[in-house]
This record gives sequence, C-alpha cells and structure tokens, in this order.
Amino acid sequence: MNKNIVIKFADFSFRYHNLENPTLENINLEIQDGEKILILGRSGSGKSTLLHAINGVIPFASYGITTGELLIGGNDAIQKNIFTRSKEIGTILQDMDSQFIGLSVGEDVAFSLENEGVHSHNMLDKVTRSLTQVDMLEFFDNSPYELSGGQKQRVSLAGVLASSPQILLFDEPLANLDPASAVKITDLIKKLNDESAKTILIAEHRLEECLEIEPDRIIVMAAGRILAVGTPAEILSMGILNEIGIREPLYCELLGFSKLDTVAAKLGDILEFDTAKNQKIINWFHQIHTLKPFEKPNTRTAVFSAQNISFAYLENKLVLKDISFDLYPGEIVSILGNNGAGKSTLTGIMSGIYSSDTGIMTLNGIDISSWKIKKRGQHIALIMQNPNQMIIKMTVWDEVAFCLLNEGVDSDEIQRRVETVLRVCGLWGYRNWPISALSYGQKKRVTIAAMLVLEPQILILDEPTAGQDLKTYREFMRFLQELTQSGLSILIVTHDLYLAIEYSSRSLVLANGRLIADEHPARILVDEEVINSAGLYELSLVTIARKLGLNPIEFLYKFIASRERGTNE
Repeated sequence: MNKNIVIKFADFSFRYHNLENPTLENINLEIQDGEKILILGRSGSGKSTLLHAINGVIPFASYGITTGELLIGGNDAIQKNIFTRSKEIGTILQDMDSQFIGLSVGEDVAFSLENEGVHSHNMLDKVTRSLTQVDMLEFFDNSPYELSGGQKQRVSLAGVLASSPQILLFDEPLANLDPASAVKITDLIKKLNDESAKTILIAEHRLEECLEIEPDRIIVMAAGRILAVGTPAEILSMGILNEIGIREPLYCELLGFSKLDTVAAKLGDILEFDTAKNQKIINWFHQIHTLKPFEKPNTRTAVFSAQNISFAYLENKLVLKDISFDLYPGEIVSILGNNGAGKSTLTGIMSGIYSSDTGIMTLNGIDISSWKIKKRGQHIALIMQNPNQMIIKMTVWDEVAFCLLNEGVDSDEIQRRVETVLRVCGLWGYRNWPISALSYGQKKRVTIAAMLVLEPQILILDEPTAGQDLKTYREFMRFLQELTQSGLSILIVTHDLYLAIEYSSRSLVLANGRLIADEHPARILVDEEVINSAGLYELSLVTIARKLGLNPIEFLYKFIASRERGTNE
C-alpha cells in the first residue's frame, strides 16, 4: 500500500522580487511519509530555495512571486505561516551559529518548547530525550559556541527534535564539518529515519558521504528545475552528475578506470564484488606504471617559516604547541585536522590576528613576528571560513572592488582585476546581485574573490571549497594552481580529503594543537594512527585497496594518475 503524500509541489515556481528569472521553475514533486530524500545540485541550483518553500521562509520571510501549488499534509501551504509549520517541519541550517539562541546547550534546545508554553517538567524530559538521541546530553550546561562543528550540528538537531516534527530538512549539513564528524552526522540522520520513520530531506552536493545514508530517492536540480528523480542506482547510471557539477563517488570513477560496466550505489556494493569484478580492478592497478614521485620540498629557500610557535587563549591552556613548518614558493599545502585542533588559530597567527606566545615567523628570511596585521596583510591574505563575517557591501561587484578602491587603485585596473576574478570564481553572472540573495556557497566565493584581487604573496584559505559544487571547485582550484606558477604560496585549511590528495603537495596535520604529520597526503591518509588522532576517515579507495590486498598508497597515486591522464587504463 502506498504511503501518504506529505509534501506535494504542482507546477510550483518562485521568483525573488529583485530578480528577473525564477529561482524555482515548474517544480512537480511528491514526497511520501517516512522517505529519505537527497536533493542534489550545485551551488545556486535551487536546493535551499526548495527547502525554504517547504518550511515557510518562502513566502513569509523571503519575498517574491509564487505560482502553482504546494501542499503540506494535504493542505495548502500558504495557509500555514512559519510558526505553524515549525511544529511539523524542523530545519537544521548550514550556518549553525546563526541557529543558537540559548546561553547553554540545555537552554538552546528548550527554546522552542518555551515558545510553545510547554510545562517545565515536561520540557526537561523533552530536552533530555532530544539530547540523548543525538548523544549530547553530557554537554547540557556547556555553551553551544564552545562546541566543535559536529557537536554544534547535533545540538541544532536536538533543538529541532524537541518539538517532535515529523519532517526534517537539512540544508548542507556536512558543509562545515571535519571528516569524522560528517560520518557521525550521516550515521545519525540514517538512525533517525530508521528508528522514528521521520520524513527527511537533505540538500547537499557531497554525494559519496550522503549515499551512506541510503536515501530512498535522489532529486537532481539545476538552474531551479528538477532534472531527474530516481533511486541512487538509477541516478548514478544516468551519467549526468559531472555535467551539472556534482562529484561522483571516487569508487564510481574507479569502476570506469577498471572498465567495469556496473553501478555501485554505495561502497558496500563494491566490497561485495565477486572474484571476476575484483580481478578487473586488480588488472587496472597493475597496468598503471607511471607514478608521480613522493616529493618533499626541494632545496629552494622557504618563503615562510614558522619555528616553535605556541599560543594559548587562556593561561596554561595551550591551543598550539611548538609548531614548526615551512612554505615554499609555488606550492599548495593543506592543513588537516578535526574541529578544534588549532588550524584556524595557526592561520590567525600567520596573518596577524593573534600574536604567538613563543616562537618566530619569517617571510623571505625577515622576522615578521612583530609586524602588525595591516603590514602582514600586504603580503599574507586570509580568507575566513564564515563568509558572513567578511561581507560588508550590498552587491557582489562592490564587495570585490572594495579593498582596491580603498587602496586607490586606478579604475581601469579595478575593472580588469574584478572582472577577471569574478569570471574565474563563477560569479560574473551574479556581479550585480544583492549578496543577501546568494546561497551560502556563493557568498564564500565572493569573499574569496575579494581577497584574490589584492594579488597577495601568500594566500591562506580557510575551507574555501565548502559549499562549492564540483565545476566551480575544479575551476577555482585550477585557478589557484595557475597562481602558483608566479610563485604564490597557498595554504588551505580544509576538511576535504579529496582536495588534499588531488591538489596539495603536502599536508600538515594538527591534533590537539600539535603538528603530528608533514607529508604527502597519500601517505597520511593510509596512516591509521594519524587518521584516528586527527578526526579524518579512511577514503573509500583505501578501503577497496586493503580488501584486495593492494598497496593503498600506490592505489591512491595510480587513481590520481589515471584521472590526470583522462583515460580509463
């Protein structure tokens, strides 16, 4: 027997008042009670707008023109305002900090219950039950702002669960999480559906991780339209994901390299391959002979050196402990580690936001430890993780041109630099847009562009690709690679292990404020001790290599070599 239809779109379209074209166009979709739905699409495809239509942000907070029909629980959605809908629909935002209200975890989870007039005894029971569901009860009295990204995500979820909504909406839930936390969140989402049969909609572009949730269906969106709806196996077999800027799982690429004409909807499908299929992967491995060497930095003089850097926000509570490393001209280096490991603090010290308690830093051999932030900013540009902390202008063009105008750069040069960077960052079509109308991922690209126009000597990017689709991500990383040809050194703080292994020559790994590894990422990502200490996870390719009895480091390098050649050897 068919389940009840809990959400139904019929010829639904929406256009913001200040835009010429619709953000959602002719949406026809039915969601059944208890389904797990993954809404897949590149940044700006309309994923978040679709969720906003469901939870009432559209049209009650984001104004525009709506046509067509949206039914929730069989009733016309326009009859239910945001508050009414929040009782049956819970939303977990991408920017977790913006969702916190209370001074403690317990207070924050209780907030919605207070608004509903729940009695204090019942309220405590509900808060306790919700925090227990997400394994956060022990943090009841902690400030939510002191938690790691993964813990914040779970507290946000607990606050939503306290009101017992039947429908849960997740907007880019993995965007700001370290790898290990992302795995925990996907496990938790799957558990919620398994145990409570809640209807769950997840807007994401990180497909490989979300496939482990085992979604019932995937909705593929592009330019505000639904391109395809189907099971994971059906969507993967269509071959449309790369075309619209979505990264296929690494193991799907591996199947192509191995000339296996089969579909794997999750990693477990490959781990259960028969002998004949396994042999095809082994044959591919042995046929690839050309490997890039595992290179350490050469004998060139370091452009930047950190020696024995330590730092504490509070006395006797070190956040960084004796950190030493070098950056060389023209290299891309990634910094890996779990939330709270000290990655952002280290880059803050480099850029002059903080002053280290011990140690020295040199730039081109000159001690810069005493340089103020303005002087360092002429050589070292830092792009923060949260774009909302950097944006100060109303439109995209004005934001990107702002620093150049302040420096008195010639108007023709401003035009040239801003246009070049906007095109590279995929923002040229949005140059006159109000920044408030952009997605979170698009806002991140605006802040990146605003720093790139300054042409710094060292570029530090804190999670630059979080929230970015595959096409924009690869275009941007290629742009960074081009910048290094002129000698620019790039340091990237990231949770994206794919980025680390594809684009960085080295990875610095932090754990509990210490540098525990400085090595090529392929070696790091097969080191179980480093992975466990730093909140990383084992890549699917490594899992496959181990199962087949193949050297996982060579396996990773041969995979990259096959991709770079563009051939399925």
